[in-house]
Amino acid sequence: MLIDKLYTIEFKDDTKAIVKLSNKNHPIFKAHFPDHPILPGFVHFEVIADAFNLHISTIKKAKFLKTALPEQTLIYTKDNNKFSVVSENEEIASFSI
Repeated sequence: MLIDKLYTIEFKDDTKAIVKLSNKNHPIFKAHFPDHPILPGFVHFEVIADAFNLHISTIKKAKFLKTALPEQTLIYTKDNNKFSVVSENEEIASFSI
């Protein structure tokens, strides 16, 4: 799979997951801009599905505010069907499914 070894879940419970991204050498970081490694937005949904044991069939709203970079630690929080992604006290993205 393309996301194998992309991240490590450092903590998770029913409403929060802390994820550490791998380094810039992982192939997923070259998906958009080979010279500027960023995490493609769709991968957030894979992380949410994995961390919260969900099957995502519909995305109602997706808002991307900042890019997620290699080796960043991302905090995913869940409130019913709403999710937010924060890194270094800044919101990266929010989603409704």
